[in-house]
Order: sequence, then C-alpha cells, then structure tokens
Amino acid sequence: MSNALVTLPNLITLARLCAVPAAIWLILHHRLDLAFGVFVGAGLSDAVDGWLARVLNARSALGALLDPVADKALLVSVYVALAGIGVLPDWLAILVVFRDLVIVGGVLLLWVLGQPPAIRPLWISKLNTLVQLALAALALFLAGFRLQADALLLAMIWAVATTTAASGIAYVVSTLRRPRA
Repeated sequence: MSNALVTLPNLITLARLCAVPAAIWLILHHRLDLAFGVFVGAGLSDAVDGWLARVLNARSALGALLDPVADKALLVSVYVALAGIGVLPDWLAILVVFRDLVIVGGVLLLWVLGQPPAIRPLWISKLNTLVQLALAALALFLAGFRLQADALLLAMIWAVATTTAASGIAYVVSTLRRPRA
C-alpha cells in the first residue's frame, strides 16, 4: 500500500465526496431527476476508483480511509435529505444514521481504550450497503421522474430497515465477542 496522496483513484474518490453537497442541494431543491444522475455517477465512480486502484497498483492509505468516508457521506446525506423532503420515512433515515453512529462511536471508544478494532466488513454489512444504495437510487428515480411503484418502494424500505438493524446488531455482537488483549 502506497503513502501517495495524489493518485487517480484518490482524485476520483475526492470528486465523489464533492458530489455529496451537489446531490443534497439538488434534493432539497426538488431536482430529484438530476440528483439521481449525480447519485448514479457517484456510485459508478466508486466502482471505477476501486478498479483503478487494483489495476494501477495505486492502493493508498488515504484511499483506504477516504473511500468508505465518501460512501457513507453520500448515503447518509441522501437518506437524511430524502427524509427531509418526505420521499423516504424519517424513521428510516434516523435508523441509518444511528447505525453508523453506533459503529463509528464504538470504533472511537475502542481506540480511546487502547483496543483498536480490526475493521472488517461483515457480509450483512455488504448486503446492507447494497440494499441502501438500491433504495436511494430507486427513491430518487421514482420521485425524480414522477413514477409510481409503491409496493416496490415499501418492500425496499423494509429491506433497508431489516438489513440496517441486523448489520448494526452484528457489529456490536462481533465486537463484544472478540478476544481482549
């Protein structure tokens, strides 16, 4: 892993991070059609920067830290903004934010206690991220282009709620079960 700060994958990740305020502004101004495009572009950039990091052997410590921050900033912000304008339920945005706060808070607490955790994504967390991305894209698409798919939207809302809760619980349980130094 490189210590280089300026790599093509890192620049793409920074661009994705810069897309967050643009997406939020578009959502708050009810331009969900354009926000959908920004969101999809940001999602594609996540795949591209990871692929380039592997292909160009340009993995870096900054990229390893910045990539998940950009992903979470986009997802959490979009959920909060969509809840704020009534496209997604507010309780779902609260659940998504709370899960991430519990995980980040737990990691910080363990660092302070001198027991830094080995951070490994769980399979349920990967599934949760996929379902959260799918719901955000679906909600932006449906609302942005004034389409109706209420049953699909409701099913996705409950899928996100279920995987978000399960993922948060799984992280807490796995952390509590890990051997102490």
